[in-house]
Amino acid sequence: MTSTTFDPLRHDNSLIARLDMLRTAAGRFPLSLIELGLRLAVGATFFRSGMNKLESFDKAITLFRDEYRLPLIDPRLAAHAAAYAEHLFPLLLALGLCTRFAALALLGMTAVIEIFVYPDAWPTHLSWAAPLLLLAARGGGRFSVDRALTLP
Repeated sequence: MTSTTFDPLRHDNSLIARLDMLRTAAGRFPLSLIELGLRLAVGATFFRSGMNKLESFDKAITLFRDEYRLPLIDPRLAAHAAAYAEHLFPLLLALGLCTRFAALALLGMTAVIEIFVYPDAWPTHLSWAAPLLLLAARGGGRFSVDRALTLP
């Protein structure tokens, strides 16, 4: 009668081989698809915020006046500027048009929100800043108008 014994070295090698296959497959995933996903994901976050401002613009002004309290800018002007920016820059990101500029603009908005409005919400702001930094550094990727126009 033959007995089968568990060989931990053989088992570990099989596990390592499987993990290595997964790592190799993940490494083949096109960066351009990741860049597209980042553009759409972070853009959608800002776009939805802009849509919320338009749904009740008086409420947005009240928020800028009573809660956000940005220094040196009139709450009405700040609400208008934010609503325009939260529509324009996400649209540019979605298209991949002037991607670096749009990412830097939204990164600036993120910095203002972090510094002046909600400093304790840094984990959320970091989840916006990280993709925006990547897009500012690398551009929109293969699936962008920038690439079609051969912009850097």
